[in-house]
Amino acid sequence: MAMTVHCDIVSAEEEIFSGLIEFVSVTGSLGDLGVYPGHAPLLTELKPGPVELRKQGGEKDIFYVSGGFLEVQPHKVIVLADTALYGADLDEAAAKEAKKHAEEAMADKQSDFEYGRAAAQLAESAAQLRTIQEIRAKLGR
Repeated sequence: MAMTVHCDIVSAEEEIFSGLIEFVSVTGSLGDLGVYPGHAPLLTELKPGPVELRKQGGEKDIFYVSGGFLEVQPHKVIVLADTALYGADLDEAAAKEAKKHAEEAMADKQSDFEYGRAAAQLAESAAQLRTIQEIRAKLGR
């Protein structure tokens, strides 16, 4: 049996996942990061994007986080997310529409505030679409 570590994924609204995992992959502030049981303690900021878990027994699950933090302790991994969703709950049409509106707002450049908000919306919708693509790749679609 593979080594495992306890993992919790929580958002401001609810706990999304709690259980034993063999591996977790996230997008941290400095790039992609993979964590196995026994990883050194770590605290890093998360960028919007997919969180892939390999659960006990090898089953994979993909979640979407809009940002937050990853904390790694010797016997526990915690994903503290601003917003967290099951990857399957993402709405591709809504993400594409949000991306389109953000690109239009960025092209308009009315003010620095509007441009910054549009850039953040563009990054989040692109991360949602990337998560959807990873789910499709995992399922072979």
